[in-house]
Amino acid sequence: MRKLFAALLLFPVLAWAQSPAATPDEELKKLAWQNGPTKGAIAGKASIKVPRESVFLDAGNTRRFLELNGNPPRDNHFMFGPKSLDWFAIFSFDASGYVKDDEKIDADALLKQLKDADEPGNEQRKSLGLPAIYTDGWQVPPHYDPDTKRLEWGLRLRTESGKPLVNYTSRVLGRTGVMSVVLVSEPDQLEQDIKAFKQAMAGFSYNGGETYAEFKQGDKVAQYGLAALVLGGAAAVATKKGFWGAIVAFFGAFWKLILGGLVALGAGFKSLFKPKAQ
Repeated sequence: MRKLFAALLLFPVLAWAQSPAATPDEELKKLAWQNGPTKGAIAGKASIKVPRESVFLDAGNTRRFLELNGNPPRDNHFMFGPKSLDWFAIFSFDASGYVKDDEKIDADALLKQLKDADEPGNEQRKSLGLPAIYTDGWQVPPHYDPDTKRLEWGLRLRTESGKPLVNYTSRVLGRTGVMSVVLVSEPDQLEQDIKAFKQAMAGFSYNGGETYAEFKQGDKVAQYGLAALVLGGAAAVATKKGFWGAIVAFFGAFWKLILGGLVALGAGFKSLFKPKAQ
């Protein structure tokens, strides 16, 4: 079924007509997949090379893709991945301004802050009828590469039932903001998927005038550094300063739930394209 799906992506989207009881995989096939080799445009700020056997979705189609994965619809998000959907990545751009990269990262301190946020965050979730999610530790501690201007980390989470989840996140610094890239993978495949993801990210680049090196005096500078990006960027700064604390706490909690749900449901979604046992 996976090979069949990969082949179907080569044909026009109109080949699949709307059916009264369309299944998730049928809806998935209707999306306007951009097949490699091509280049995917991301938020008017950057692009990524889409090689053969890979696919890309623009903002409108990624919004629907996220819905089919059981996530709230999100505007201005972009999807990239192999046709097999063994993994995929979701891109979004935050026009926060230029983030200075001279801050030292204390992984232990950051993990403590994330764990401390579990209790109030889960109270928010329960009040909304949503399941709790707990922080277990680093799958990959946060680390910054000054050459690629990428900050990356992997966070181990678990649901109330004990199901493990992993959020692997990359932040790519630019002149006017930060590109967020979330890798969706299964925990037992994460290591190999990270390798494939990093190979794909070699084809990512900011547009002319948007690279980190093109910063000029007078450009907007973000009010936070690398550590705050791990904790939620502007939301973490606002919480620290006490501005709209309850509102920011809710969005910080919901952010983790969305990514946790994305990983879990994305893994289930892939099984739709695996051959069924005879």
